[in-house]
Parts: sequence; structure tokens; C-alpha cells
Amino acid sequence: MVRLKSAEDIARMAEAGRVLAQTLRALVEYTKPDVTTADDLDSLAEKLIREAGGTPSFKGYRGFPKSLCLSVNEQVVHGIPNSRVLRTGDIVSLDLGVKLKGFHTDSAVTFGVGRISPVAEKLIRVTQESLMAGIDEARPGNHLADIGHAVQTLVEKNGFSVVRELVGHGVGRDLHEDPEVPNYGRKGTGLLLAEGMTLAIEPMVNEGTHRVNALPDRWTVVTADGKMSAHFEHTVALTAEGPLVLTL
Repeated sequence: MVRLKSAEDIARMAEAGRVLAQTLRALVEYTKPDVTTADDLDSLAEKLIREAGGTPSFKGYRGFPKSLCLSVNEQVVHGIPNSRVLRTGDIVSLDLGVKLKGFHTDSAVTFGVGRISPVAEKLIRVTQESLMAGIDEARPGNHLADIGHAVQTLVEKNGFSVVRELVGHGVGRDLHEDPEVPNYGRKGTGLLLAEGMTLAIEPMVNEGTHRVNALPDRWTVVTADGKMSAHFEHTVALTAEGPLVLTL
């Protein structure tokens, strides 16, 4: 069942979204060659969230051991921070959730460590652009698949692929709510979008095949061909005036 949010609910989610956006910005600025994914980045994420009065949505969720999902290069999503040291040329995806005043928000960003390859730069740019294209379709009266159709069209036009096995989702009092939000689809199909919906829209875009595998840790998802992947995400409220991004 899709839970519609009131204006007050959305205002509270925007507060959580601001804490999340500020934390992600700080993490991106802190990331440089020789930084470790757990002792440095995950610890900083949790510290900043708690100092702002929030709690990390991911820590302990279904047993996930950290506050931050951190995925590098061929890792698509759900990478577990550990002793890994980041190197020049890596691309890093940070996925983070914040709970504040009873509501969750969810956001992700991908960026390069130092100098990265031209194809990595293009992959990151196209993935971010596909997120914005999807958000633009998140309007009352449109259909759910309009979001995925916009993402898929832009991604495939640029020679990349969208992951099929993983999707975006509703978000609010629970971290994952209905509906699922695929990054592909046929325009004009699916659930009719309504004012008050709050969606985590999150394109996961691969350099090569759309197929993915899970590692033995049961969390980390990687591309099946070992090529790079990028991930961007915002929490968006559907309003009468159009999509309102809550994680800026």
C-alpha cells in the first residue's frame, strides 16, 4: 500500500533530507587518495548524522553492519565499508539514509577520486542526468513507468545500461515503502502517480552489461562483467506544483 504524506510529513522529511545532503557533501569533500572506507568515511558519516540529531537509517537494517553503503568501481550498490584504501582513478558511490523526527530520506552520489578516465566521467555524468530526467516525470497524473522510461531512454542513448534487478522505492516512516520504482519501463504504464507520494528515485547505471552478481558477503552487488557502475539517488515528494527534491 502506498502511503501518501501530508505537507507536515514532507516538511519533516525535508529536514532529514538537509542533514543527509550536508553529510554527503562533507563525505565527498573528505574523500581523497589513501582514505579508508570504514575508519574514515563510515565513521565520519555516522558522527555527522548523530551530531545533527538524526540516526543512520542503514545501520542494523536487515543486519547491515555500517551507516554508509560505499561501492567502488565495479561495485554497483551495498558495498560494506572496510579497510580498503581508495586510490586515484577509483569511482566511488556513497549511498546514505537519515532518519529524523520519525521519517527517513535516502540519497546517493558517485564521484571520482583524483583523475579518472573519460569513460568514467561520462558514466557519472549520464547517470546523474538520468536521475534528473526521472525526477522530472515524478508528477501527479503521470504513471510510475514514466520515471523508468525517462531514465532508460537517456542511459541507453548514451551506450550504457540500467540495472534491472535493483530498483528505487517509496520512502517515509519506513526506509523502504511501496511502490517499487524501476529504472526502465514503457511510458504510460504502471501505477498512477498522486500528490503526497514520496519516492527514492535511484538510477544504477553500468558501463557494460546490465547484469549483476552478489558477492559472498550477501550485500555487495557487482557488475557481471567487472566494468564500472554509477549510482545517483534523491528522495522526491510529488506535489501539485511538481517534483520537490528533499535531499538537496
